[in-house]
Amino acid sequence: MTHDEPGFVTVNLLTGFLGSGKTTLLRRLLAEEAFADAAVLINEFGEIGLDHHLIERIDDEIVLLRSGCVCCTVRGELAEALKDLYSKRERGLVPPFRRVIIESSGLADPFPVLSTIKADPILRHHFRPGSVVTAVDAVNGQRQLDTYIESNRQAAIADRLVITKTDLATDSERYALESRLRRINPDALLVCAGDGDLDLSSLLQDAAMMRGDHVQSPSGFYCEEPVWLTNADGAPHRAAISSVTMTVDRPIDWTAFGIWLTMLLNRHGERVLRVKGILNLVGEERPVAIHGVQHLVHTPVHMEAWPSDDRRSRLVFILDGLDGELLKRSFEAFTLADADVRPPLAIPAE
Repeated sequence: MTHDEPGFVTVNLLTGFLGSGKTTLLRRLLAEEAFADAAVLINEFGEIGLDHHLIERIDDEIVLLRSGCVCCTVRGELAEALKDLYSKRERGLVPPFRRVIIESSGLADPFPVLSTIKADPILRHHFRPGSVVTAVDAVNGQRQLDTYIESNRQAAIADRLVITKTDLATDSERYALESRLRRINPDALLVCAGDGDLDLSSLLQDAAMMRGDHVQSPSGFYCEEPVWLTNADGAPHRAAISSVTMTVDRPIDWTAFGIWLTMLLNRHGERVLRVKGILNLVGEERPVAIHGVQHLVHTPVHMEAWPSDDRRSRLVFILDGLDGELLKRSFEAFTLADADVRPPLAIPAE
């Protein structure tokens, strides 16, 4: 259970709804010296306005930016684009890179981008998922969250939430959006793009490290209480996105938990937007932090110590149309039962 994967290329995802400011944020990131050895995959160069950074065209698909970054267009399958880029690096056709930043379409569900790495047997031997950065427009963010499930999924999947265009929004609009984003994704690092002291390099730091040791609520856990997402007018959100929190008093058997979680995600992964938690495992002195996005589960992380005197396991699930109470019952029956034969997993969608 370790997050150290030397030799792997980290893949960061930059997402956000249409007009959320991904272009500006990407330009700022690429201007940072820390990302001079990054490669960037985008849909079309014209969409992000990087022409003034281009100094050399390597071929029809790849250019070298003034910062030293390699920038590629993606006109087909992401997996093939990543393999081609890696192959060019190994043959010395492009400068070496240690990181890939993928800028996704504003209307895209971000999960397929992340799952590509795990699903492809070649990619998962060379690449590892890094943090997900989601840009949210301070002016239009509330309306987009009201209207589009994609906007909610982009916010729910993020490790870093970056509120943009705050200079065009009122303080009340900004605070209302911040509050709503914290309900959607309680443990994400929430920052404003316009803050003068914003450390851009921190946006792409190892998400496992942040989740494991730093991003904690005052109680020592990510989420204080379960929430049910609503529209700005208070009505239930049409996407039926909700969060469910589970607290377990006694140590959990890792094998039983792993089987249960695998069965859950195999059957309902598309509707489990995120799962995160701190576990007190049988035979382990230190807590173990887990994090998953739909079908993709990141490598568990041994934390240095418990964040408080409370040694109970806590899990948070962000669900899209699943019955949270049935999920709780399934978890208790499968992972806490003393019987050798465990019941099948059945959690109907709402």
